[in-house]
Amino acid sequence: MQHNKLREFLLKPETLERLSALYGSQRQAQQQQRYLDLVDNHQDTFGNREQLYIVSAPGRTEIVGNHTDHNHGKVLAAAVNLDTLAVVSPREDMRACVHSQGYPVVDVDLNILTPQTQERGTSAALVRGVAARMAALGYKVGGFDAVVVSDVLGGSGLSSSAAYEVLVCAILDRLYNGFTVSPVVRAQIAQYAENEFFGKPCGLMDQMASSVGGLVAIDFGGETPVITPLTYGFAQRGHALVMVNTGGSHDDLVAEYAAIRSEMLQVAQFLGQATLRDCTRDQLNAHMPRLRETVGDRAILRSMHYFNENDRVDQAVQALKEDNLPMFLEQVNGSGRSSWEWLQNISASAHHQPMALALALAEGLLAGNGARRVHGGGFAGTTLNFVPDKLRTHFIAGMDSVFGQGACQVLDVRNEGAVAFG
Repeated sequence: MQHNKLREFLLKPETLERLSALYGSQRQAQQQQRYLDLVDNHQDTFGNREQLYIVSAPGRTEIVGNHTDHNHGKVLAAAVNLDTLAVVSPREDMRACVHSQGYPVVDVDLNILTPQTQERGTSAALVRGVAARMAALGYKVGGFDAVVVSDVLGGSGLSSSAAYEVLVCAILDRLYNGFTVSPVVRAQIAQYAENEFFGKPCGLMDQMASSVGGLVAIDFGGETPVITPLTYGFAQRGHALVMVNTGGSHDDLVAEYAAIRSEMLQVAQFLGQATLRDCTRDQLNAHMPRLRETVGDRAILRSMHYFNENDRVDQAVQALKEDNLPMFLEQVNGSGRSSWEWLQNISASAHHQPMALALALAEGLLAGNGARRVHGGGFAGTTLNFVPDKLRTHFIAGMDSVFGQGACQVLDVRNEGAVAFG
């Protein structure tokens, strides 16, 4: 659509209903204006274009299954109603030009589809990596001009990098492939870009949750992930998902994340397997004395967490299917305790420990109700809390008094993954 036609489309009542489904009825007017502003921004930045499209990729929340995906484990996750949003137009050449609010301009020559050392750790690496993988899989790629805004905060634990990767893949899919790439393949393309071009050894959970959308249980045990969609209304059962931003960032913690995966793999390799998914608790217990000598106690504890966390995912999924909220919250709390005590991904510093402080405060504020846990990769960023409605005001006020006004954000599950308009 041209600029004016796209604005007209966004003002239609049926489009407003679509935005309500993506972001919630209380935010539909705000999102409509956000979309309109971004359409105008594209015209101001790149001039009039014949073909304009809008593409959105959501952030995600990990509910149970902390650091299990990279060893082919299980997770319970959901897309959320915060997203990375682009207005984009195709180019006739192979340049990808991305103007993201608050970030340097990304300008990538997509004729070159090999990793560039100087780009590692940058958005340019993700754009090039996504294009490279799509081309390798036989999809068409081409140049584009995009303006991007995001309320998936970088380094927050909502997986801003995965949302960006999924967004870029959805852009190239919409412009050049008729939006035919499956959500699973889109997620795998995004993960490849982050692993091989960006240089972060992430698992597949973040990309999968963003790409697929909704509340999903994912089992990474086979060649193709098994995805089980779930439906559960936490709000209808008197609980809100409250994210607390502790003020820390994940951006400088690649080494800490990589150590978790590396240590689990060291245990698996000692046991003669490629990943922990192919090992058993009994094997771990039987070889523990030798493992202590070779890989150390922390690697053993992290592997114990892995086995127990997979069980917690199964139990949490069963609880949701049975509408057993107390059992579900018990699994969330168990996941949080295990991440703190066994996985040990709460604090990377002895002096500043905002995640630990947020979890300790949550325990007091919730007073035995709801649940709280580390959110995502850990070490910094956000915590996820299931807060009963009767305690919501009290909980948010208590957290904001320590971490600053606006530290808390109430999330909703977004039932769709990446979407495109136009």
